[in-house]
Amino acid sequence: MFRLSPSDFEELVRQGIAEIPQKFRDKMKNVDILVEDWPSLEQLRQARVPAGSLLFGLYQGVPQTKRGVYYANVLPDKITLFQGSIEAVAKTPEEIKERVKRTVWHEIAHHFGMSEKEVRDLEKKRYK
Repeated sequence: MFRLSPSDFEELVRQGIAEIPQKFRDKMKNVDILVEDWPSLEQLRQARVPAGSLLFGLYQGVPQTKRGVYYANVLPDKITLFQGSIEAVAKTPEEIKERVKRTVWHEIAHHFGMSEKEVRDLEKKRYK
């Protein structure tokens, strides 16, 4: 398993965010993106991750499509990328970079209201 320093991994996350088209980045509202080493048991349960599987990222919050006129004074949504999980499957720094980029895109899609099925269907088309 190849390991990056936390600061190098966070730089890959910044690069992944920068690759999201500007028109979408401009519309991201009330969302924080952070890195943790591994998901907690609660995060694994929340994401319904089967035993023995890995979780690369997690979106927690109120998608923009569900925000109504009463959406105010709430904590930011949270997108978490899990460095340990991503590095566990990547064999090279280039693979880590690509997995981070895909995970950032995937979780931001949830922020904009896409379901897991919709995101996965788009990923199949996008990464053919």
